[in-house]
Amino acid sequence: MLTTTVTILFFGIAYGMVLYLISVGLSVTMGLMGFINLAHGVFAMLGGYATVTLMNQFGLPFFLSLAIACLLVTVAGFVLERTLYCRLYGRSELDQVLFSIGLIFASMALVRMAWGPLAQPVQLPAYLKGQTTIGPYELPSYRLALVVFGAAVISGLWLTFERTLFGARIRAAVDNGAMAQAIGINTNRLFALTFGLGTGLAALGGGLGADILAIVPAYPLQHIVYFMIVVAVGGLGSIRGPFIAALAIGLADTACQYLVPEMGAVFVFALVFALLLWRPNGIISRR
Repeated sequence: MLTTTVTILFFGIAYGMVLYLISVGLSVTMGLMGFINLAHGVFAMLGGYATVTLMNQFGLPFFLSLAIACLLVTVAGFVLERTLYCRLYGRSELDQVLFSIGLIFASMALVRMAWGPLAQPVQLPAYLKGQTTIGPYELPSYRLALVVFGAAVISGLWLTFERTLFGARIRAAVDNGAMAQAIGINTNRLFALTFGLGTGLAALGGGLGADILAIVPAYPLQHIVYFMIVVAVGGLGSIRGPFIAALAIGLADTACQYLVPEMGAVFVFALVFALLLWRPNGIISRR
């Protein structure tokens, strides 16, 4: 029983880390811009495809491929924000949703043409394969690396948003965009930089978690519900809220798959309903 509990906790935390890395950028951009970006999973998918392509076709190391993939997707996100997304700021929610869905289907068609319909194989380096012994337990090295790497990224995000001028400007714009613009903050440039950061984090989560969330053309549709749940439960514009929500959902989903697999994701959605009834604006909502 103890071994099963430790396994569920460890696998659930690793899964939650991947969900958080992908979803936190969506939380900040939705809170900052008020843009319903259902296509956020597209950038995670592109990060995964770029990572496995650089590894499999160019022979680059895993973490170097991951870094290049994040850079490429960040640039792509910045360009898309300046050319397409900015045209829909202030438009109705329906316009934003239709645009996002169109972008999802267009990206799915393009990656299917480029990489085919099958999942892309992930060749993990030798040091991420096998087991790592911690006390009396043997834990998968890959998922242990996910937990450690995710914790480092989360710490860096917290320092960026809580201890830097850039983070202060983002928090000011999230709390009161009109006032932030009135005191001289260039919100248009801030939107573009934040959107690029969010897409880069999504690419990081997509590439880092490629062995957990399979990289397939239907990726944005398969996982967008979970990304949106993390944002809704965690609270828009928050860094800590989505982290708590991602861990809760990762643990709940993993426990459900281990203990009552016949229920599917029923328990997860029941947990989401309960949390939203308790805190309709998210665990950590904007005041």
